[in-house]
Amino acid sequence: MEENNARNFIDAFIIEDLSEGQRCEGMQIHTRFPPEPNGYLHIGHCKALTIDFGTAEHFGGICNLRMDDTNPAKEDTEFVDAIQEDIHWLGFDWGDRFFYGSDYFEQTYEYAIELIKKGLAYVCELTPEQFREYRGDINRPAVSPWRDRPIEENLDLFQRMRNGEFEEGKYTLRAKIDLASGNFNMRDPVIYRIRYIEHHRQGTKWCIFPMYDFAHPIQDALEGITHSLCSLEYEDHRPLYDWVVNNVSIPYHKPRQIEFARLGINYTVMSKRKLRKLVEEGFVSGWDDPRMPTLCGLRRRGYTAPSIRTFCEKIGVSKVPSTVDWALLESCLRDDLNANARRVMAVLEPVKLTITNYPEGQSEMLTVENNPLKPEDGTREVSFSRNLWIEAEDFMEVPAPKYKRMHPGFEVRLKGAYLVTCTGCVKDENGKVVEILAEYDPESRGGDPADGRKVKGATIHWVDANTAADAEVRLYDYLFSDPEPDGPDKDFLEHLNPQSLTVLEGCKVEAYLATIPMPEKGKSSEGFQFMRQGYFVLDNKDAAPGKLVFNRAVALKDSKKK
Repeated sequence: MEENNARNFIDAFIIEDLSEGQRCEGMQIHTRFPPEPNGYLHIGHCKALTIDFGTAEHFGGICNLRMDDTNPAKEDTEFVDAIQEDIHWLGFDWGDRFFYGSDYFEQTYEYAIELIKKGLAYVCELTPEQFREYRGDINRPAVSPWRDRPIEENLDLFQRMRNGEFEEGKYTLRAKIDLASGNFNMRDPVIYRIRYIEHHRQGTKWCIFPMYDFAHPIQDALEGITHSLCSLEYEDHRPLYDWVVNNVSIPYHKPRQIEFARLGINYTVMSKRKLRKLVEEGFVSGWDDPRMPTLCGLRRRGYTAPSIRTFCEKIGVSKVPSTVDWALLESCLRDDLNANARRVMAVLEPVKLTITNYPEGQSEMLTVENNPLKPEDGTREVSFSRNLWIEAEDFMEVPAPKYKRMHPGFEVRLKGAYLVTCTGCVKDENGKVVEILAEYDPESRGGDPADGRKVKGATIHWVDANTAADAEVRLYDYLFSDPEPDGPDKDFLEHLNPQSLTVLEGCKVEAYLATIPMPEKGKSSEGFQFMRQGYFVLDNKDAAPGKLVFNRAVALKDSKKK
């Protein structure tokens, strides 16, 4: 790392801290990612995750993973496991530096005792209603009748709080700072409260729990974190963060908190509470529904780790909140899959094509490139016969103006195969086209006529009806129809997009796709470009041997209006 290699303002702060005579001179940069295990990571967390791990990586430092499990109401080991899986999937690792906030409960309790003994904390018995009433305003200081409670009495009450002698809400422990502070976070904030609830790791051992603003700086300091990188809503909490680490006797370097703007992205919601509501009330099939912004949902849909990391790099690090267009994330995925995905043929709305002059019972193998952008991916064989499937939209009996696909008397290319000329069609009793008839030019194998004539028709994709595999294909759109479903005075549920999922059954895919390995549940699937259709992956939950289920990750082009 060159001394002046600052990619953003966070890097600039760290370079300053590392310079001669400054707070981190000669130290190894040490960050942490502290998710609360009360839900699954989503695309919004990726910004913080990549900043925490990426900053440490950039400076040759280390990054801890710490589960912020100091609030046990919604926390669960299911989320702990999922968070670790998602971080590893993105390509980051914490080595042996995996911690729980609850690991520090005893030490945090002892630091609270220390503050009481120093006269810097007291037991308060204001009710929540009184707390709000006595909070004051910008011109009026807050009030607590219990602020001058004797130290010995505070120590006794706090011990009895831990012993479970009082009901919830009877007492809190508050830091004794400044009731007149213009920063309301400093007006003697609550640092402990009573909660009778089972903790996912500690069980019922504890009935008092530290507040985040008290526990977090202590945890950072105990782990030797040099820079505590967090989102912008904690900027007003920084004075309290500094107050805590400066007033407890942690024999370690004091960490520095630096804030950055959260990631906002349109056509979705980022609140865990709202995402949980979507799951629990059945608006989506689960946390891993491919329409969800969760990493497990994006992975199931077909998003790749490199595309998400590229997205985070492109949006950068800022102090100014902004909303990013989801189309940018799609563009990052499209670029990654375009470079790496194998090209295959799949017909989503099939209609039969019969090449009447191709010998019955005969078939041949055509050699096609797996990916023209990656010659090292080699080639594969695709079967061709008299009976094919093509897209229903690739035929019109009475063509519209400038229609370049199949219609009577018009010649088109079959991708990688032959030139064919439509000679008519067969309809059922309702007038629906059920079969298209055509003749092929035997001298045009590969798609080029022997006589060099120009072909005005389009190139259309197909699959051999004799060898094709059946598949279910799921097409996804934005989960919400409103780009700002979480806006002021809006009920986000009223803006759910009824067309966010379209399921196509009876699709036909080339035989090769029936031979690819089934994805492991929860793991990434290989991406394929379905020619002219988009990029698709096998669903990592519902696909099984003999049951092909493909999810469209992204279309070939951005079709949304700018």
